[in-house]
Amino acid sequence: MSGTVTIDRKVLSINGEENILELIRKAGVDLPAFCYHFELADFGACRMCIVEEEKMGFIAACHTLPADGMVIRTTTPHLQRMRRTILELLLADHDRDCAICEESGQCRLQELTLRFGIDNIRFGKDSESLPRDESSASLVRNPNKCVLCGNCVRNCREIQGIGVLDFAYRGAKVQVMPAFGKSMAEVECVGCGQCILACPTAALRIKFEITASTSGLPSVVNSGRLASNFLAVQGITETTKRSCGESPCSGA
Repeated sequence: MSGTVTIDRKVLSINGEENILELIRKAGVDLPAFCYHFELADFGACRMCIVEEEKMGFIAACHTLPADGMVIRTTTPHLQRMRRTILELLLADHDRDCAICEESGQCRLQELTLRFGIDNIRFGKDSESLPRDESSASLVRNPNKCVLCGNCVRNCREIQGIGVLDFAYRGAKVQVMPAFGKSMAEVECVGCGQCILACPTAALRIKFEITASTSGLPSVVNSGRLASNFLAVQGITETTKRSCGESPCSGA
């Protein structure tokens, strides 16, 4: 497809971009997204990349095809308020123990919360806390920190070709989990680490075990079979880390 798109008064040529989000980042706009990854199928779940097109109105940039003549606005006050509300809704159902969270300082949700200056959440928690799954020798799954971006589901299915994780239930009860309520130890997880690298929060993380030396002090950090597997995927770590919404043109 060829033509031009106007983004915040800047005219850009369409050059093979598969969605508006890629063009927006090409324009140098840091548009946030949780569920977008350039190597995965478009999903459009988080709606953080919402923009306003002159004729179409409000649209999700990550799964809208660019078309000649589009006029797009990305950072109007109305759009920023909408993104703040989306973040508040995510935070309302999220464990807010940032001070002791393993991902504190590296969490995409925390980063955007600070960026948008959210210090008060207007919505109450709509669901009960769910049990953590520590059955796997490789990873810990904490559904209370999941933002339902689907990155782990799609990475496991589309990149690894396994499909251990998927969405279950509906409405406010929806969560990401192995099929039939099984634990991670009961399914065919190979411990590749792709889901952890793709997760923008601490919903999935490496399981560390600290053993004691002869002096009685912790000396060895062991993450089971994931340790060796993690080394095998280090070559694609930077690519996979962009699953929190960054595209090749925006860097790691």
